[in-house]
Amino acid sequence: MKPTILVDSCSYFRLAQGIHPLLKTYFCEEKHVLGVIKELNQEYNKNPSLKHKFFWVNEAEFVENRKRCFSLSSGQKSDINNAFFFLRETARDEGYGVSKVDLKALSHSEVLCIPVLTDDTDMLMLAKEYNIHTYTSLQIMKILYDCGVISMRQVRSIAAFWVYLRDTPKSFRKSFEKLFDEPAPK
Repeated sequence: MKPTILVDSCSYFRLAQGIHPLLKTYFCEEKHVLGVIKELNQEYNKNPSLKHKFFWVNEAEFVENRKRCFSLSSGQKSDINNAFFFLRETARDEGYGVSKVDLKALSHSEVLCIPVLTDDTDMLMLAKEYNIHTYTSLQIMKILYDCGVISMRQVRSIAAFWVYLRDTPKSFRKSFEKLFDEPAPK
């Protein structure tokens, strides 16, 4: 099962606990499949605040769900490394605050010609520079809701948890109201 949308770490942390299994599962008529890159685990394990805030990430069922999302040929790996170089240079030139893991995710999306799911403003701007299609966490929740994968109750619960954690995406309230035609949780 080959992922058709790459999920960056920020969106993974926002969605995976509330929508499980999030990865490697077909959804909607389009047969979308979400996947993460292996570098997400490295980023998580190096960051104590992520480990504290998202303690559930290393639970066995989540670790298993993240395993082997992408099988890459040696040519694809080489192309991803080349794309990484160009994306990194553009990010430096334009002053985008993107991490190495963000750049790796965008490199995968660029080479594999798949969208990236992110709420990171600088990642979204860099993706736009390279014409990489993007989704936000709220947009994916809307797609999952429209397909009947999740309920409106789940959408509200996940969004309310973001508010509780003080970890809402940029323009959260406006985007929520536009997509779901109701006020965002407070």
